[in-house]
Amino acid sequence: MKTQLQQFWNDEDGATAIEYGLIAGLIAVAIIAALTALGADLRAMFEKVSTSVKAGTEGTTKSGG
Repeated sequence: MKTQLQQFWNDEDGATAIEYGLIAGLIAVAIIAALTALGADLRAMFEKVSTSVKAGTEGTTKSGG
């Protein structure tokens, strides 16, 4: 029984897979956080551009040219 318990304790099969899974999970969380922050910045930039374009086109008239 003691040898079986010791073998179980020293058996590291699957530990590497779990470690890789944890690393992949942390990388995924970091990517999601970065994309969320980048998405908010992009939205603010496009809203600013949209506002500028609207302000620049107000008061213009079409000519029959």
